[in-house]
Formats: sequence, structure tokens, C-alpha cells
Amino acid sequence: MSSPTPDLLSIAHSLADAAAAQSMRYFRTPLDIITKADESPVTLADRAAETAMREILAARVAADGIFGEEHGLERLDAERVWVLDPIDGTRSFITGSPLWGTLIGVLQGSHVVLGMVDMPVLKERWIGQAGRGATRDGQPVHASGCTEVAKARIVTTSPDIFAPADWQAFDRLSRQCAMRRFGGDCYGYAQLAGGTIDLVVETGLQPYDYLGPAGVIEAAGGVITDWQGQPLGLASDGRVIAAATPELHRQAMAILAAQA
Repeated sequence: MSSPTPDLLSIAHSLADAAAAQSMRYFRTPLDIITKADESPVTLADRAAETAMREILAARVAADGIFGEEHGLERLDAERVWVLDPIDGTRSFITGSPLWGTLIGVLQGSHVVLGMVDMPVLKERWIGQAGRGATRDGQPVHASGCTEVAKARIVTTSPDIFAPADWQAFDRLSRQCAMRRFGGDCYGYAQLAGGTIDLVVETGLQPYDYLGPAGVIEAAGGVITDWQGQPLGLASDGRVIAAATPELHRQAMAILAAQA
């Protein structure tokens, strides 16, 4: 597996800075809200932030691929692909909640070699680099050592993201945990990398929702896959389970898969 070079990290910082400069201009201001085909809201801020990110990539790594939420796909057969979500948690953004972030993942082949979760309002930047560990604002972080569902703290963004059968599976799992919480969008994945949340289980996600966080969680010692335990990639089905330890991950997957 190729490790990210300092240049990649420098570019990722530049992307996050550029996105924040755009998105913070619009945060807690009146916005024109458009409903996309998947019924998620998109704002002027999303589009302006991703445009700024793409301009940096065009100037610095023009041959790289891009998988972005707002402006589509480019060169997905490239050796390296940048996966961008300028504002993850648009509903949080438009309702004035600070728990939205910018997600950046760098795919080298099928591996995430760098992941970033940037939280502009909180002024926290979570980074994971393959083989180099994870940090929050430059300080090392690590997933908790939780190995038992009964002791786990679990989070998901909202019950509304689940189809009925998937909700039944999540409800079955989460009621066996020590604590369950809702909300937070991408911040739940950062919390898992930082050791204060032990499980994140979601459905209906896109690659730009999970590949950036995957890079942070794996570098922090956690595990993140689809519900069948398969590695996440551009073609995953959008059902994601992240856990602090392999043992917890196996237990949680078994409960999700159990027949009602």
C-alpha cells in the first residue's frame, strides 16, 4: 500500500481551508435551498465550497480523479482519486447546528491512504494517514478498546435514514448497547476515532460520506466496513458499520445479521 506523501497532506489542508472559507460565509445566514434527486438539500455553500476545492486540485494534481458530491465524477480510473464532501450534514448546516463538516478521502487504488474530517465551526481537524496514525489538531487519537456490545456507546445520524428492515436491525443492536445517541452526522465517526464513541451504524451513504471518515477511523485503530464486513469502496452499498475494535465489530455485525 502506498503511504500518503507530505504533498498529499498539504493539499488536503488546502482543500479544507478553501471549503471552510466558503461555507463559513454562508453559515447561519438565509440560504436558497434546493432539493436534489435523492431528496437531500443542497445549498449555495455546498456548491461554492466544492468548486473551490476542485480549483485547487486542478492546479496541483490535475491528473488525479475526483468523486465529489456536488459536481460529479472525473477520471475515476486515475491512480489516485480524491473523494470530496464539501458539507457533510447539510441539514445541520441549514438549521444552524455546528455538527457539519468537510470530508476528504484519498484513494490510492482500492485503499484509503488519507482521510480528513474537518469541523469548521468547532475548529477541529481530524486526520488519518495509513501507517502514520490519526490526529485531532495535531494530537494523536486512538479508538477505544471496547470489545463488548453491552458496554458500547453507539451513534447514528437519524432513524430517518433507515429502511424498515435496516431500522429493525439497528434497533435490535442499539438496544443491547450501553448507550445510544442520535445526531452528529460525520462527527460520530470522529468521536469514534477519538475514543468517546464505540460504534457507528448507518445506511444510505455515498462514497463521499464514508471514505474520508474511513481513513481517520482505520488510522486510529478502529474498523469500518459494510454490514457484511467487506472493505468500503466506491461501489459499496451504503450500509456502514464502524467499531472501536475487531471484537466489537464482529459482535455488532452478528446482531445486525440476526433474524428478527
